[in-house]
Amino acid sequence: MATHHHVPSTPKTMHWGAFDAALAPVIEVESGDRVTLDCLCGEPSVLPDDADFHVLPELLEVYREVERPLPGHLMTGPVAVKGAKPGDVLEVRILDVALRQDWGYSRIRPLGGTLPDDFDVYWLRHIRLDAERMTGITPWGMELPLKPFFGVLGVAPPKHWGMITSIIPRQHGGNLDLKELVAGTTLYLPVFNDAALFSAGDGHAAQGDGEVCSTAIETSLSGTFELHLRTDMTLDGPQAETPSHHITLGMNEDLDKAARQALRAMIALVHDKSGITREEAYSLCSLAADLRVTQLVNQNKGIHAMLPKSLLGG
Repeated sequence: MATHHHVPSTPKTMHWGAFDAALAPVIEVESGDRVTLDCLCGEPSVLPDDADFHVLPELLEVYREVERPLPGHLMTGPVAVKGAKPGDVLEVRILDVALRQDWGYSRIRPLGGTLPDDFDVYWLRHIRLDAERMTGITPWGMELPLKPFFGVLGVAPPKHWGMITSIIPRQHGGNLDLKELVAGTTLYLPVFNDAALFSAGDGHAAQGDGEVCSTAIETSLSGTFELHLRTDMTLDGPQAETPSHHITLGMNEDLDKAARQALRAMIALVHDKSGITREEAYSLCSLAADLRVTQLVNQNKGIHAMLPKSLLGG
């Protein structure tokens, strides 16, 4: 029988700013087990002054006790998956994503975002989150539907990369900021180290494709994941599938190169799953696949390609 584990957000279960294959796991699970990760979000400068907002007490404890070796995100983990080896694939079934607090924030920083020369300001606003109605209420009076997901989901990068910031998405996953990674979606990550070493963080209550000012509604979330070791797959980078679509991802400083990467991965996926030729798969992508901007703000920009699974018989 699969086991359901719970990892709370404490100074002993969190790391801040970096992915590193040298990080010790906080828990070991079997393939097929479920794990609920309580995650935190933000840094001391974004805490609200409004006493009506609830600040999780463990957030202040983590600020005091967890070292931040590089700029980046608060993450819970790593989770070791017993038996995982380099070359395998970790299948991450996202079963549930839940709000943990009644506020989030949006921020603009000078020299950041998609329009760094247009907004030479530091601007921070808090957004009230209504978990019952699943809406966010902006300070300027608009209500936004909430679709929470984790901006950062990743395994440990190759050992020879050393410690890397969590800000830049790469082959190991990390700061993907793919808003399709809601409950019900499955993410596939190539494994680079024994035990895979999976971490999650960077909670988003809602985000538009592009994440153009460099933030979503940033907030603390709890996620429940079912982790499966796949030895029958090989991947060069992250892929995903929703109940209705296959998703391939491209990441590069050049958005055109990211698009080509996502498209090449989708052509390979279609060819492998359907048996049609690469030329036919390329044509099908032109007829039915959508290329969307994932995010524009994490140095390596993102494009994701989406193709209806129904076209491939699934």
